[in-house]
Amino acid sequence: MSTILPSKDHRFKHYLTNKYWVIVIALLCAVLWGSAFPVLKVSYLELGIAANDRSAIIVFAGIRFFLAAILIFLLTVVGFRQSPKVGLNILPQLLLLGILQISLQYFFFYNGLAHTSGMKAAILSSASTFFVVVLAHFVYRDDPLDFRKTLGLIAGLMGIIVINSGQDFTLDFSWLGEGFMILSGLVSALGTILAKRISKEVHPFVVTAWQMLLGSLLLVVVGLPGLKPHALVFSNKAVILLVYSAFLSAAAFSLWYAILKYNKAGEISVYKFMTPVSGAILSALLIPGEGLTVNMFMALALVALGLIIVNYQRRV
Repeated sequence: MSTILPSKDHRFKHYLTNKYWVIVIALLCAVLWGSAFPVLKVSYLELGIAANDRSAIIVFAGIRFFLAAILIFLLTVVGFRQSPKVGLNILPQLLLLGILQISLQYFFFYNGLAHTSGMKAAILSSASTFFVVVLAHFVYRDDPLDFRKTLGLIAGLMGIIVINSGQDFTLDFSWLGEGFMILSGLVSALGTILAKRISKEVHPFVVTAWQMLLGSLLLVVVGLPGLKPHALVFSNKAVILLVYSAFLSAAAFSLWYAILKYNKAGEISVYKFMTPVSGAILSALLIPGEGLTVNMFMALALVALGLIIVNYQRRV
């Protein structure tokens, strides 16, 4: 028998269904995901991981999501007093979700990022939002792709283009670079649709914990054979960064699946446009040599406009 959201959690339903709280939670998730960019960048420097050391990167990602899974399991059992057990009929779906949202997505993302420019990577990584909106149009009858939503998506995409303008942007295409980034977005979108379906039957936190546990173990298994001796040497700073990266993953995915349970996938996925914007701003604040530019403020305005358009409803 699957783990159903218990009645004592119904008091949180107000926050998960109220439009304004949904916006706040979605933006919080986006900012948390955005903070991963400077945190991981500093972590690689602190650990001495080379850009082409794929095994070390994959294992590091596996460790991060494994710790995140443990954090969510503890919160679920201790905080919500919710059993993490799931039925055997649900386990294959959770395994598929872990492969999509953790293993495959991050495999394509990290490898694609190594073979394309930063501007292309930022733009193409946001393809997941388009994929979710389009897929939701065909999967859910109550989540159609209309003119207003399309206009909002275009405004958000323009914001990402503006925030990355000035960097190298060519029309070259390679499957290992641009192709992998597009596949990463597609895999993420498929995972979002699957997560919404599973979250109707299983507690969102339980879904998050299991997908991270299964996905992280696969990453570690794949990365360990090629891991060089002393490739990952953790200093005190590196440990702190690892714990934070695990926390942000646990918090962001759990909250995201919670609002995904009660809201339309196509609409809330638009807020993911704030992830690259917040990531760029936080990188400028936290990484030496990077500063805020006029482009970033213009991008924020465009993204905000896109969010307003998507969420605007006429009063009748």
